[in-house]
Amino acid sequence: MMFSTKAEYGVRVMVELARRSGGEPIPLAEIASGDGMPLAYLEHLVARLRKAGLVDSRRGSRGGYLLARPAAQITMAEVVEALEGSIAPIECISEAADGSIVCARESKLDHVCPTKLLWTRVRFSIINTLRETTLADLLVSPPMAAAALQIEPLTTGA
Repeated sequence: MMFSTKAEYGVRVMVELARRSGGEPIPLAEIASGDGMPLAYLEHLVARLRKAGLVDSRRGSRGGYLLARPAAQITMAEVVEALEGSIAPIECISEAADGSIVCARESKLDHVCPTKLLWTRVRFSIINTLRETTLADLLVSPPMAAAALQIEPLTTGA
């Protein structure tokens, strides 16, 4: 799968910071122990989130982390890209400097990748979903979130 524990844990940290946001910094150790996540790993992830301008830190005995902006202004695309880098559904697909999609298996010898269209569409769907989802969206109650999804179940031809 394209996402690692960086995205999983990093999003969970962001949700906890948003859930507990009251202007007071939250110690990372508190989040780690409460969610059963390794503190050293979270420190690494929060450094990436801070570098991306998504969280702020406060030093001292009452120190910790807090969101740099309101949860409604932070998209999941920003969070995931800060943690994972460029989003690609499979290793052979990447984005060139000009924004075009490149398949590593395509060469200059007129070889056209037959699955590039599929993976390009998958990538854009994922990116659009991440861009359309804010951190605030993840704070709604579970029944409301499930109703908002309205995902059709996959059916197999019988």
